[in-house]
Amino acid sequence: MCKEKKKTVLPLTILSNVISNKNDISKDIILSLYKDMLLGRYFEDMCAQMYYRGKMFGFVHLYNGQEAVSTGVIKLLNSEDYVCSTYRDHVHALSKGVHPQYVMAELFGKETGCSKGRGGSMHIFSAKHNFLGGFAFIGEGIPIALGASFQSIYRKQILNNNSLLNVTVCFFGDGTTNNGQFFECLNMSVLWKLPIIFVVENNQWAIGMAHHRSTSSPEIHKKAQAFGLPGIEVDGMDVLAIRSVANKAIARARSGKGPTLIEALTYRFRGHSLADPDELRSMQEKKAWLARDPIKSFKSYIIRNQLVDLNILSTTELEVQKNIQHSVDFALSSSEPKLDELKRYLFVEN
Repeated sequence: MCKEKKKTVLPLTILSNVISNKNDISKDIILSLYKDMLLGRYFEDMCAQMYYRGKMFGFVHLYNGQEAVSTGVIKLLNSEDYVCSTYRDHVHALSKGVHPQYVMAELFGKETGCSKGRGGSMHIFSAKHNFLGGFAFIGEGIPIALGASFQSIYRKQILNNNSLLNVTVCFFGDGTTNNGQFFECLNMSVLWKLPIIFVVENNQWAIGMAHHRSTSSPEIHKKAQAFGLPGIEVDGMDVLAIRSVANKAIARARSGKGPTLIEALTYRFRGHSLADPDELRSMQEKKAWLARDPIKSFKSYIIRNQLVDLNILSTTELEVQKNIQHSVDFALSSSEPKLDELKRYLFVEN
């Protein structure tokens, strides 16, 4: 048998220095990025608590470890831009501006949830925030995102809308890149020069299948070459490296130059879902990635460079914790959907 090749991830410090000049970021932005990543982490940790207490049902897939990707990309977008997610969608929604209390209420199946309690964990949706939803099956969201980016081109070219193009960001995992929708939509996006950014959150595992064992071409960003769009690999554990790459991709898309494929090398700290005992990954591998926790690394960077006062960081952490607790209280006190409205929202209402 031929020996399997494992992908080597560049150390955090090396890749960051290559990709981004961190000194160009203001202190206010630094704090906002830290706060957004904390929001995602604390929210997911609370979800785990509530799930094991029996407050949530069904499958719940958490985002712990991947926060730098969501924050680094989405916090650069305008309110008019679109985001399309996967079944690991809570944190993407939070970064896009959906209030945590409405996401938490949705996870509790309450009427006050952002999907009226009908969607649950895998179908977070918010028309107000142009958040196009989570999707239970891999690859489902890519054609939806393509349609959102097409309407932006259509409005400008056919309806003579003079405003800048709205950008669509489509998130998906490494396992999705072996599916047909991925290749078909890459082709169409280049053909029509659509303002879309494909973000592959390569967390090294597709449920229980190691990435390097499931594809003949493990370097996903190189697949972009076949269709003629830029393919960029970035350290998904470094929020500033992600932000730097995403900033260029967004500018390219908004100016009408077309799509970009970003492969963010990251890692999920929990199992595939909260029902997964996570026994397939080695402890050595987990510890190696846990040592590169994006939030701890970013906090160390902030302190080392004296960018934000320690008291402000502590206050921010407490503020986010209170916000999450308020979200749980809101969800617990919210009403259940009425039984006689079980079929409501299936069709467009007058």
